[in-house]
Amino acid sequence: MSIDFKRNLPQMFVGTCLALGLASAPLTAVADKGQVNIPYVEWADAVASTNVMRVVLEEAGYDVETVSVSAAAMWQSVATGDQDAFVAAWLPTTHANYVEEVGDRVEDLGPNLEGTRIGLMVPTYVEIDSIDELNDNAGRFGGQIIGIDPGAGIMSSTEEAIEAYDLNLRLVEGSDATMTGVLANAIRTNDWVVVTGWTPHWKEGRWDLKYLEDPKGVYGGEEAIHTIVRTGLKDDMPEVYAILDNFNWTTDQVAELMVMNEEGGDPYDNAKQWVEQNRDVVDTWLQ
Repeated sequence: MSIDFKRNLPQMFVGTCLALGLASAPLTAVADKGQVNIPYVEWADAVASTNVMRVVLEEAGYDVETVSVSAAAMWQSVATGDQDAFVAAWLPTTHANYVEEVGDRVEDLGPNLEGTRIGLMVPTYVEIDSIDELNDNAGRFGGQIIGIDPGAGIMSSTEEAIEAYDLNLRLVEGSDATMTGVLANAIRTNDWVVVTGWTPHWKEGRWDLKYLEDPKGVYGGEEAIHTIVRTGLKDDMPEVYAILDNFNWTTDQVAELMVMNEEGGDPYDNAKQWVEQNRDVVDTWLQ
C-alpha cells in the first residue's frame, strides 16, 4: 500500500506528538489559521478585554493584530471590513450614535460584560450629590468637567448633559490617563473635581468616588459592553466567531486585570497571566 505523504503529513505529525507524550503541548506554533484584526480604544476596560481576546485567539492558532484607534474609527473600520471585530461597544446609550450610522453593516454578538454605567463622578468628600448642583459650585470645580478623548460616547453624552442642565462648566478633552491624572492630583490636595466616569474602571478601586445623580436621565441607566464583528466573519472564520460569541466575564474579573495593568507591566503580558489564572473561565469561551 502506498502512502501520500503530502496528504497525511499533518496527521502523521500529530500522531508523532501523541507518541512522544506531547499531546498537551500547544499547537499554535504549527497552526497558522490566519490573521484576526481587532481595533480598540485606550480605555482601561477596552485594553484589558482586547488583550485577553488576543491571548485566547493566539492560543487557538491565530495571528492577532491589535490597533489603538478612536471610538469612531473602531466602529467604522469593522463596518467597512478593514478590521474583524472589537469587544468594546457600550450599549444601548453610549455608542447609540455609532449604531445609527453603521449598525446595519456590523453584527452585534451581544454583551460580553454586564452591569456597566457611565456618568459624572466626584470624590466622595465633594459636598454635592446631583448634576443640577454643579452650577452653584462651578467655581470650586474651576469651571471644568475633566473628560477623555473627544470620540468617546461619554463625551457626547456629557455635551448633552451640559445643554440639558444649562451648565456653566466647560468639558475638557484629553484621555483616560490625563483624566485620572487630574483626578489624582485633586484628591491629593482635597480639591473639588468632576470627571467623566464609567464602570468598570480601576479608579473606583483606588479612590472613594461617587456618581452624581442624573435626574434628567441624560446618561441612561445600566449599560453593557458588547462584542461587534464584521459582516461575514462567521463564514470566513467560524472558530473565531464562536470564541468571540462565547466571550463573557464579570466586572470583578475585568477589574482584577485592570488593576494589574494600572500597577504596571505590559497589558499583553498581564493578560497572559490572567488567562493562566482563570482557565476555568477561558475554557468556556473555547468550547
